[in-house]
Amino acid sequence: MTPMKISEVHYNPCSGAFEARVDIQRNGRTYRYPCQVAGPVTMEPERVNAALVRSAILMSDSGTKLHSWH
Repeated sequence: MTPMKISEVHYNPCSGAFEARVDIQRNGRTYRYPCQVAGPVTMEPERVNAALVRSAILMSDSGTKLHSWH
């Protein structure tokens, strides 16, 4: 599994979305992806984090092989 880190998550009420940077470490380098997930401010943090990671993976050139979902 490739190490990933989510920065501090902020809710943007104007867009109705959670925003954060997701860092993916691969081959000794860090790749940063600005991610946004639409949802209500009451959305469960676990769902928000999972959606942010999925968003970063989709932006990554490595695709879904970066992370396994359980």
